[in-house]
Amino acid sequence: MIVVAGEALIDLVPETAGPATAPLLPARGGGPYNTAVALARLGSPAGFCSRISEDAFGASLYERLREEKVDVALVQRGSEPTTLAVASVGADGSAAYSFYCEGTADRLFGVPDELPAGTRALSFGTCSLVLEPGASAYEELMHREAANGRFVALDPNIRAGLIADQEAYRERFRSWLPSVSLLKLSEEDAEWLGNDVESWLAAGPAAVVVTRGGAGLAAYTKDGGEHRVPGERVDVADTIGAGDTVNAALLHTLWQRDLLSAQALAGLPGDTWREVLGFAARAAAVTCSRPGAEPPYADEVPAAA
Repeated sequence: MIVVAGEALIDLVPETAGPATAPLLPARGGGPYNTAVALARLGSPAGFCSRISEDAFGASLYERLREEKVDVALVQRGSEPTTLAVASVGADGSAAYSFYCEGTADRLFGVPDELPAGTRALSFGTCSLVLEPGASAYEELMHREAANGRFVALDPNIRAGLIADQEAYRERFRSWLPSVSLLKLSEEDAEWLGNDVESWLAAGPAAVVVTRGGAGLAAYTKDGGEHRVPGERVDVADTIGAGDTVNAALLHTLWQRDLLSAQALAGLPGDTWREVLGFAARAAAVTCSRPGAEPPYADEVPAAA
């Protein structure tokens, strides 16, 4: 099983692109939540580790996990409200967010005593690693499971508006890296964090994958390797959930190939990296082709040309 740890929330998304007066429609989301759903749709055994509200939004989030066949054994429930993220979509389909997260359920996540014995990997990221006290609990889980030899993936997915002390966050980010096997981030996030792939690799990860929107993806490895694939041409509805789909597609492909270990990543040849990255690019393109975070099922991802 691949366990995804982090927040589930409700995105309030404009019904139509353009004027700020467009009605806002609720959509189930959150980077980790989207990643778990995408993993299950692609065919990986996926579990979700979080705290979800018992309110109407939380009930909808929880039921979707069950419908998508995501394991919910590690989901905690609470009476606190669900976090809301208000999205604005630009003319190019890019999305920006503002958050309503005071006293919400996902901030009160507690570290589980143990994970299922079959857990092969954990994925972390986004708001859950910023908002306390939950951030410290997720951080503790990350370090504990890495020490137990489990594969850890990290997508910081920066939401700068939530980060009160940027330098403190950057320092905290660097403290996670010794526990991380695979670091994935967008080129915007990489720039915000200092754009220092070489030092990030030296600190721990076996590989760093950087997404560049329509320009594609690149993987950097400890041995100095650099492997690139182009983006997939598609009519973009919006980019909501595209990065989360990349997370899932990378983990899914590595799981399929029995490569969920830092040692396996370190020895991955260039042609295999290009196959892994190419699948992620094609999966993300499907998500971008339709509104909202609607990742593809395996049979919707085109075969390699």
